[in-house]
Amino acid sequence: MRKQMRNLMFATFAAFGMAFLSGCSKAEEQGSVYYLNFKPEVADIWEELADIYTDLTGVEVKILTATGGIYERTLQAEIAKREAPTLFQINGPVAYQTWQNYCLDLKDTELYSWMSDPTLAVTKGEGVYAIPYVVEGYGIIYNEEITERYFSLPDKAVSISSMDEVNNFELLKQVVEDMTAHKKELGIEGVFASTSFASGENWRWHTHLANLPIYYEFRDKGISDTDVIDFTYEPYFKNILDLYVSNSITDKMSLSNKTIMDSMTEFAQGKVAMVQNGNWAWAQISSIEGNTVLEDNIKFLPIYMGVPGEESQGLCIGTENFLAVNTLVSEKDQQATIAFLEWIFSSDIGKHYITNEFGFITPFRTFTEEEVPADPLAKEVIKSMDNPDRTSVNWNFNAFPGPIFKEHFGSAILSYVEGDMTWEDVVSCMKEEWYKRKLEFK
Repeated sequence: MRKQMRNLMFATFAAFGMAFLSGCSKAEEQGSVYYLNFKPEVADIWEELADIYTDLTGVEVKILTATGGIYERTLQAEIAKREAPTLFQINGPVAYQTWQNYCLDLKDTELYSWMSDPTLAVTKGEGVYAIPYVVEGYGIIYNEEITERYFSLPDKAVSISSMDEVNNFELLKQVVEDMTAHKKELGIEGVFASTSFASGENWRWHTHLANLPIYYEFRDKGISDTDVIDFTYEPYFKNILDLYVSNSITDKMSLSNKTIMDSMTEFAQGKVAMVQNGNWAWAQISSIEGNTVLEDNIKFLPIYMGVPGEESQGLCIGTENFLAVNTLVSEKDQQATIAFLEWIFSSDIGKHYITNEFGFITPFRTFTEEEVPADPLAKEVIKSMDNPDRTSVNWNFNAFPGPIFKEHFGSAILSYVEGDMTWEDVVSCMKEEWYKRKLEFK
């Protein structure tokens, strides 16, 4: 089916694609492209798009996807090879410190000139070394069919009648715990999908969930980075983590074996009502065998933790997805890679794929108001961004001090969940590891 779609897309847009590329050099003069992809959930789509570009231009485009949360290790191995990636991803200024010797200056590219907000790019001095390609949002995804079933119960313990009325942690906790008490009547096995802690699969907790207390601490201090974290909002982080684990489909002693795909399958098959994830998850949910969640029933709720004033909090919106071109490959391959990127984000074919297949919300002015993703979670992100009564939670992942910090902090969280570490020890681990890993970048 996807191959047939690709052929149809090629036939429909071929004339436009050739017009776009009419001024380009011959394929052998353009070099080739090798992209090390960060997002396993859209690997097939990248390969389709690469095939279309090769059909149109003759330029070879290789896609390799790093899986299992080992992108940094895969990049380290691949970039040392003779045929290294020409295009790779970093997650912001902190990662740039590691990869700066491999990042080409992109300030003179059309791609950079198309950015709606150039300040989002990773810069140093006058140079532009990595460009974001997607704006994303995450929160608590819920199945409205199940929550409406709950609110219609005659003996529900809450006075509210809709998820639209849930605007703080206390209300969320009441709803979740009462849903757990009624899970047999609701036809579910748990309220939340598995809190996945399998190796390489715990980024939803050590990064995404941890971003909220960091966001509020940075907000209070008026900063965007620091070498020393007070972890002021750790009690609120603990609030939501405990709620997830205590109302999960999976016993806490089995979470170390659970993957993100396990949790997304549980949600897609209607076994649970809620799961924390981002708008990228729709590609997974919609393709899972046995999916029962209709587009109209998939909604987003902000991640409430109990922070005072959180009633106006929106979704967590930002990016940690920055593209960099390898400065150590040949100039032909660099130019081929830049041409490939500029084709993706300006041609009819590329924009169709970005909007309708990847479901990306992009930071480029080449996209019109009509060229926005049609998937339900992307629509929820856009709605939250456009709501004047909501304040989006900025992504502060760029300030997190690297993968070793995340690995150690994630392990400490799991140890707490399994009862092998006190919460006080988790807090100490987080603060100590943050400071220690920040010093490594000095």
